[in-house]
Amino acid sequence: MGEDIPVPEVAPPGVNINVPHSARIYDYWLGGKDNFAVDRAVGDAMIKAIPGMRYMAAENRKFVHRVARDLVATEQIHQFLDVGTGIPTRPNLHEIAQRTEPGARVVYVDNDPIVLVHARALMISTDQGRSEYISADLRAPESILNDKVLRDTLDLGRPVGLTLIAILMLIADEDDPWSKVDALRDAMPSGSLLAITHPTADFAPDEVNEAVAAATSAGMTLVARPEADIRRFFGDWELLEPGLVPVSNWRPDEPVDNPQAAYYWAGVARKP
Repeated sequence: MGEDIPVPEVAPPGVNINVPHSARIYDYWLGGKDNFAVDRAVGDAMIKAIPGMRYMAAENRKFVHRVARDLVATEQIHQFLDVGTGIPTRPNLHEIAQRTEPGARVVYVDNDPIVLVHARALMISTDQGRSEYISADLRAPESILNDKVLRDTLDLGRPVGLTLIAILMLIADEDDPWSKVDALRDAMPSGSLLAITHPTADFAPDEVNEAVAAATSAGMTLVARPEADIRRFFGDWELLEPGLVPVSNWRPDEPVDNPQAAYYWAGVARKP
């Protein structure tokens, strides 16, 4: 009998299948198929360190859905800027928002070419609303804010829902992620809302530190931050109830047995 010949992995132009990428690892954890062997290897190493990693990824997505729903229905936010989108998983933020407000507008931002490929196929808006994608990097906030598509899609004279979901962990302290977020916050009008999730070692330091080591050894930047450092990202904006809390405990749809089982802090704050 002949041996099975491995099928070579094929990627879109600009995608390096030999270097792990956070968006594709996250896709793997969520059960997606838009990832490569190198991503699965790192993803498995992190699952070995944190057996609940897939649960944590799912809790992050549930938070995005609750935020989109509540900000539209309760806070009358009808436009969103989602930075660090990742590979689309349905329902997407704009689909949740447009269920309540069909005219809602969303601009997604990411810097991975594979995200762009899927964004064009999956981020289809209602006729009344609009959903757009731009290729830009949080490390250069002006590249986001000055993008023509963003300016054509969002009205920066009206409140915006700015979402930074599991993205700030990818910027090292020495690269000052706080100043990057400051630039985005400063560009938002009064009444805007900022939603953040961020991994932490506060709840399970040994597991998280082992997972960070696995990512770092693969050449990735991954920073788990304590509550105080995450709180700084909100600046002087006012945290909505229930404040900065474990991600599962931000306005859950049903009681959560162990909120600290997902090692993320999460919160939403309003610009005065």
